[in-house]
Amino acid sequence: MSANNKIVFITLTLAVIVSLFFYERYYVTQPVLYPDFGITIPAGYTTHGIDVSRYQRKINWDEVVQMRDKGQRISFAFVKCTEGTTIIDPFYKKNWEQLKEKRLLRGCYLYFHPNKKAKQQAEFFIKHADLVTGDLPPVIDIEETHGMNAQKIQASLKECIDILEAHYHAKPIIYTGADFYEHHLQHQFDSYPLWVAHYEQPSAPRIQRDWLIWQHNCKGRVNGIRGEVDFNVVNGNLTLLQSLCL
Repeated sequence: MSANNKIVFITLTLAVIVSLFFYERYYVTQPVLYPDFGITIPAGYTTHGIDVSRYQRKINWDEVVQMRDKGQRISFAFVKCTEGTTIIDPFYKKNWEQLKEKRLLRGCYLYFHPNKKAKQQAEFFIKHADLVTGDLPPVIDIEETHGMNAQKIQASLKECIDILEAHYHAKPIIYTGADFYEHHLQHQFDSYPLWVAHYEQPSAPRIQRDWLIWQHNCKGRVNGIRGEVDFNVVNGNLTLLQSLCL
């Protein structure tokens, strides 16, 4: 590399570093305030929550817990903890600590790959999840087949479930889409609490089993969070959700 090219490279590198510094300091930390949740909340539900991951970046949880929209508030939150056997969400620790400090009912989840070793995924989650008494039971997020048939997906998921249940002494919550549950899990897990994703439904998800939580929209707005966020309702009240806590 010539001397001139080195100067250009160093200059561009410094420019990027300075830009990131000011973005982080001034843009990310500026208050994020919305007039309302920005979506239609299904009628008849009293307990509302969100789920977040690295895509929401830094969150001001003070603003989250203080926000009200027509008297409705955020009562619980799930945060991503791990994925597979090697990935830890970079914002998990901060979000998890803040949720405890703000006394918001909290839970965390592992993003499950059925084509990878279930035992290792479960153990990786147990190692990094800081679940304690009063937290919601672990959540297994399963959304992809990775080319596996239903029988193999079910066997892999059941192995993960058994390990988590034995460790936490509580049934894990299964998160998945309504179609995925019907087509790939095929009602083999009806005894486990279900957190079902089904968007653009007027009053309830279309699924042929009882459900605990319904993720009804992925385009909500909440003070303290930049960008869109998933919204959920409980099929019952906050007391029902608390009764499942570790």
